[in-house]
Amino acid sequence: MQPRNMSMSGVVDLAAVKAAGEAKTKAEQARAEAARQGGGGAVPPSALVIDVDESGFERDVLQQSAEVPVVIDFWAEWCQPCKQLSPLLERLAAEYNGRFVLAKIDVDANQMLMQQFGIQGIPAVFAVVAGQALPLFQGAAPEAQIRETLDQLIQVAEQRFGLTGLAVDAGADGEAPEAGAAPAQAVPAGPYDALLEAAVHALDSNDIPGAIQAYKNVLVDDPNNTEAKLGLAQAELLGRVQGVDPQQVRKNAADDPADVTAQLAAADLDLVGGHVEDAFGRLVDTVRRSAGDDRNAARVRLLELFEVIGPDDPRVTKARGDLARVLF
Repeated sequence: MQPRNMSMSGVVDLAAVKAAGEAKTKAEQARAEAARQGGGGAVPPSALVIDVDESGFERDVLQQSAEVPVVIDFWAEWCQPCKQLSPLLERLAAEYNGRFVLAKIDVDANQMLMQQFGIQGIPAVFAVVAGQALPLFQGAAPEAQIRETLDQLIQVAEQRFGLTGLAVDAGADGEAPEAGAAPAQAVPAGPYDALLEAAVHALDSNDIPGAIQAYKNVLVDDPNNTEAKLGLAQAELLGRVQGVDPQQVRKNAADDPADVTAQLAAADLDLVGGHVEDAFGRLVDTVRRSAGDDRNAARVRLLELFEVIGPDDPRVTKARGDLARVLF
């Protein structure tokens, strides 16, 4: 039940890649089941805001985070800022209509969870996506800032983990839907869902070549498929670091900074270990020091790692600028 930290802006590790695949598979299964039931499987509005305690944390937060981002509001009855923030978060949960679920945790009654998340003061707001915890903000932040944070969270959950939220049945709590509101439609399966799911299963079974081929099969027909491009970049990265000796790789890179192959291998390890800036900086320096085929190899590897992290990450933006200054 121990939460793990995950940067919303894209730190990648082996567990995160596997969790992303598992979350996507579960989300696709849920959508398929809803389609088979003619749009069934929708939750009532009351399910969008839940009280959670230690006994139900795994079920209500960790397991549910495989289907939808779960935003956690750590609060207490005596906390005055909490009384301002909590109603705002509840209103936004209803407004976002299933794009996230709000879990409210009373820190006085759940000291263990407070300690596991490292809460130093309240209100404190975290999110859990695909079983991974990340801090969002602390204190009664302005509504505009909260909305921006939630929008970023939802974007990351959808793009990197395939989580599109929950269908909400507005009448399930005894409330009639608004007049003229269109009925919820089942989400149709995409043309490449079977191939993408095959790639995820290949990753789960440690069949890296199989996953790579499945992603490539999608990209043959749809070169701009974002999910396949990200999956391919991650699978190829996993393939390159599989079975290597980290200590020897880092020693080789330190002993010979001009050895481009050694620098590429070390950059892969940097990224898998979450040291994104180190990986990018190492490759930019390698491009600066090298020429010809070696320089191009370093440049291409850097672009591949950009795909793993995502184009909107500020570290990618900065590294692209650094690369441009080196090349031009």
